[in-house]
Amino acid sequence: MPRTGVKRAFKYRFYPTDEQAAELSRTFGCVRKVYNLALAARTEAWILRQERVNYNATSAMLTAWKKSEELAYLNEVSSVPLQQALRHLQMAFAGFFSKRAKYPRFKSKRKSRASAEYTRSAFTYRKGALTLARVAGPLAIVWSRPLPAGAEPTTVTVSRDGAGRWHVSLLCEDAAVQLLPALSTAVGIDAGLDHLLTLSTGEKIANLRSERRDRERLAKAQHVLSRKARGNGANRSKARQRVARIHARIADRRRDHLHKLTTRLVRENQTLVIEDLNVRNMVKNRRLARAISDASWSEFRSLLEYKAQWYGREVIAVDRWFPSSKLCSICGTLANAMPLNIRNWVCDGCDTTHDRDVNAARNLLAAGRAASACGDGVRPQRKPPGGRSSVKQETPAREG
Repeated sequence: MPRTGVKRAFKYRFYPTDEQAAELSRTFGCVRKVYNLALAARTEAWILRQERVNYNATSAMLTAWKKSEELAYLNEVSSVPLQQALRHLQMAFAGFFSKRAKYPRFKSKRKSRASAEYTRSAFTYRKGALTLARVAGPLAIVWSRPLPAGAEPTTVTVSRDGAGRWHVSLLCEDAAVQLLPALSTAVGIDAGLDHLLTLSTGEKIANLRSERRDRERLAKAQHVLSRKARGNGANRSKARQRVARIHARIADRRRDHLHKLTTRLVRENQTLVIEDLNVRNMVKNRRLARAISDASWSEFRSLLEYKAQWYGREVIAVDRWFPSSKLCSICGTLANAMPLNIRNWVCDGCDTTHDRDVNAARNLLAAGRAASACGDGVRPQRKPPGGRSSVKQETPAREG
């Protein structure tokens, strides 16, 4: 039986009036304040009394805070984003106690994302006009793509990024996202830096190196920022926003490329086998941190997994210590050593000449198929022998 669709967020730019911008900025500040107050209260209760404070308790605290003279300004904004902030905190603690996430952190005015979430009771959407509670007039949204036919937003999130751009995200049910017809094709995917991806088919996908294209401009903007007097001055704020705009352009270019790439891979293959990389540890290598971050392997995996779930595909992650580079994909002979500067090698067992990355992708595909046949899915993690650091075997010794 076909699905009715999936919940999907549609993000758009909008340009608020001065009055709207002031109201939304005030709302962002109140959301951040409520989140931090609730986090402080929950942390204090746990440290001093070993007591877990739930959402209902923090909601009661919010009512008391609004009645106090010091926090009376919380009444000036819509109450819905404030309640949603408490729900987000509850989800953060749920992730922490289930050991899926770290302990929640306090929100910073400069470093944290400025956003507010509105549920159906706090916005109206009619004929392409979106109006938020306590905000005068509809938002001037640039509808770069239409919402799904007949879709009604269930949640609206308004945000402002470091570059000063305003975005609105509408969560709707997209009936157009349906399970794709099953295929017999499978592909192994080896991530790298010289090439972003190498497929078991032999195809190599270029690494855009998005950050490098703007590195000179970014370095100049950061140098100008470093010379501005620290504080909240207008000149430093402008310089900081100039740096943020360059970072945003880099991130947008990278994300667009990854979206197109993952959509293509999911549509063309039923099974996709990747390597379970520990990127967080890999970026501790100072010589490679910039290149690894620019490649954005974690974002690639995240996009691949949720799109595979949308369209009925399977993603298998092979244990990161599987010797995909040193194992001959033809006869199974394991090479004793495989220095990172060797990009082509000859198997001692069958005299086959291998491209290092293509061979690794083919080995990943074979390992993924074996894991799928055994019903394992994601291979279990093993601690590396001898306490080796978690560094990808195929990563070149220096940034290319």
